Amino acid sequence: MNPRVTAFAWGLAVTAAQVALPLSLRSRLPDPLATHWGVGGRADRSMSFPAYVAMEVLFWAVPWLVALAVCERARTRRLGRMVWWGTLFGLGVLALGMNVTTVLANLDAPGWAAARLPGGQVVMVVAALVVAAGLAGYLGRGAPDEPGPAGQLPPRLRLRAGQRTVWVGHVVNRWMNLVTLAALAAAGVLGLLWLAGPVPGVPAASAVPGLVLVAAVGALTTSLSVQVGDDRVAVRFGPLGWPVWTVPLSRIQSAWSETLHPSQVGGWGFRGLPGSATIMLRGGECLVVGYRSGGRLAISVDDAERGASLINALIAERVDR
Repeated sequence: MNPRVTAFAWGLAVTAAQVALPLSLRSRLPDPLATHWGVGGRADRSMSFPAYVAMEVLFWAVPWLVALAVCERARTRRLGRMVWWGTLFGLGVLALGMNVTTVLANLDAPGWAAARLPGGQVVMVVAALVVAAGLAGYLGRGAPDEPGPAGQLPPRLRLRAGQRTVWVGHVVNRWMNLVTLAALAAAGVLGLLWLAGPVPGVPAASAVPGLVLVAAVGALTTSLSVQVGDDRVAVRFGPLGWPVWTVPLSRIQSAWSETLHPSQVGGWGFRGLPGSATIMLRGGECLVVGYRSGGRLAISVDDAERGASLINALIAERVDR
């Protein structure tokens, strides 16, 4: 996914959460709120409700906008990419964690001076920050996809008589995986808040199933593998390899590797209709099979040229029989 688009979407999501959380619980919060804590988690400083919401938004919005501004420059080197992604997601988690812990400390307190902040919550926020920054930096460390020759037929593999050859290619969309993990995390946090009392049961019961559904769909659609062999091309979705979409070699005229991006095919996911479709999980190298009927199927997958070479060799073998 485009880094700037990902950063923009993540920033909007965090900003919306920063505003929605205190607003949804305003009737149960004192005004002013406790916003600073001393020894033993005792409140020693307060702020009015509007000022608190504005502070929470600014605390996140400033580094977010800076990250957007330096996106291209910061990601020119591997280390820069790791630091950029780690900082972006780490600070987002930190901002959310500070907001959640502050709201929980003030919840149902008779006044700001009575609010208490448990030390364990601070440790949990710091741990979440470290995990989020490390995971985002690790996933974002890879170099951008190199453009390849578009529309060129690859060399055909030479197969020995009676030789059985199989090729398997894989692809994983890391950012869609993050969305899936975020949905799971949100469902878990919402469930914990419901059990702890801050979130009423009705909103939690209505939101959790939707988040679980997003996570389940994401688990099935964030990765795929393509297997060439046994007189067919099989596209297997998800970590369990199900569902499976098969294309018999008898339907294929030829295959090749082509560089495609979401902007060229209309976006992410399954684009088009059966007979002329694209399965786009990430921009870059794609395996393209041309049907004898005139349509085609393009699949974003690693090592596509080798897979296309084997398909062409198997087709030629069928013709020579």
